Amino acid sequence: MQTASNKRESFGEIINGNTPVLVDFFAEWCGPCKLMKPVLEELHSKMGNKVRILKIDIDKSPAAANALHIQSVPTLMLFQKGKPVWRKSGVLQAIQLQKIIEQQITSN
Repeated sequence: MQTASNKRESFGEIINGNTPVLVDFFAEWCGPCKLMKPVLEELHSKMGNKVRILKIDIDKSPAAANALHIQSVPTLMLFQKGKPVWRKSGVLQAIQLQKIIEQQITSN
């Protein structure tokens, strides 16, 4: 799992890659956001390098949050080759996320 503070690649470079990217827009003060951390860790352990998981703190990266019209946290977005293909606000379980990602990978 990566955070946006990882400056080796820009956000644009990451989402434009060949690997689907699940972005978790969160905030430190958000209780439900804290529930997503173990879910994303479980998802990462199940899916490995089939998907990249990126966490973006909306308070530290307000430009990204504004550009993508993030109005509540947590908001999860799945990008494939630079395009948003799925979006959902709220807490989801790892198995739900895995199914959604696998469906998007096979349909695109």
